[in-house]
Amino acid sequence: MRPILLMSLAWQDYRADARLSVCTVLALVAVIAPLLVLFGLKFGLVSSLIERLERDPTVRELIPLGGGRFNAAFIDGLRERPDVAFAIPRTRQIAATVDLSIPARNAVLNVEMIPTAIGDPLLSSLPVPTGLDTVLLSHTAAEKIGAVAGDWLDAAFTRQVAGRSQAQRTRLKVAAILPLAVFARDAIFAPLALLEAAEDYRDGRAVPALDWAGDMASSEPRVFASMRLYARTLGDVEPLRRYFVERNLLVSTQAATITQVLSLSRNLSIVFWIIAALAVLGACAAIFAGALSAVERKRRELSVLRLLGLSTGSLLLFVVLQALYSGLLAVALSAALYGLAERGLNHLFVQTPGEYASHLLLRHYGVVLFAVVSASALAAALGGWRVAGIDASKGIRHV
Repeated sequence: MRPILLMSLAWQDYRADARLSVCTVLALVAVIAPLLVLFGLKFGLVSSLIERLERDPTVRELIPLGGGRFNAAFIDGLRERPDVAFAIPRTRQIAATVDLSIPARNAVLNVEMIPTAIGDPLLSSLPVPTGLDTVLLSHTAAEKIGAVAGDWLDAAFTRQVAGRSQAQRTRLKVAAILPLAVFARDAIFAPLALLEAAEDYRDGRAVPALDWAGDMASSEPRVFASMRLYARTLGDVEPLRRYFVERNLLVSTQAATITQVLSLSRNLSIVFWIIAALAVLGACAAIFAGALSAVERKRRELSVLRLLGLSTGSLLLFVVLQALYSGLLAVALSAALYGLAERGLNHLFVQTPGEYASHLLLRHYGVVLFAVVSASALAAALGGWRVAGIDASKGIRHV
């Protein structure tokens, strides 16, 4: 018999037995829909947590502890590593400060100086300052001195020499203001050369680029007290931390927070798959029992089909097709019910745009469809094996 004719025949019989067919579909929906909601919650919550961590560059930051001694070659080597997104030296913290003010205003604010360069994960789409006269200003510092992008600031670098205070001044242009969510302290983000100039001046060395007099610079390579270092991904934080530990260098990281989120994802996955396995076994058992009972109930009809020339394989396919119809309808109804549940859960529990309490991707629906169809076909085939023993003569005797 042609496959299309067999499919049509199986569908007509499936419709004729509507009550049992509906019960079978609802039984499958009772298994599939809760699993979709459970997995949607697991995937949505964990994905939102991981995306939140990935969007926050400070989570991927490694901060050297104690007084370090890092040369430029060491930091350049770090920058070349595939697991490093950004690395730049930092001068001594005590030397990396500046007093800022705006002409014609009395407010003076002491802020820290933070080195930056192209690729700085904190800057995102903000312009990178270039030269010794361009900086980015933090939001809190801008509020305190009343500065906006495009303003010129007076910058005073002070030092103590033989008990006397000395200072050098220069002008800095505010290229942009950093959002408060990016950096919440009083600071300027400046090229490393400006921080080196401030450190040289406070150490008594000359700064030719700014015409500041002093001693001649040492011919030895500069040694930096610290650095700004960011891993490329969340998974790269722990390997980088071990890299420093192997060299007896202490760093502060948020590896514990990252580990907790990744561990939560693994644990929820284990719980989900245990529940899913038990539910699928129950659904397969139901389909298996349904196929067995269908063969018994329709023995007369199946024997007539055998009398009309259908082979054992065609009879088995007849039973499997009806199970597939139930599976496909159950998946469609479950997906619709999950869609309603997803909208309700996200409306109730999500306040941040772009995050989800429950969420599934198109590929997840594809996996569910494949799993249900496969399980239905296998269970129906196992349950319908008794069609092989149907005698065509029974169709004539109407047994």
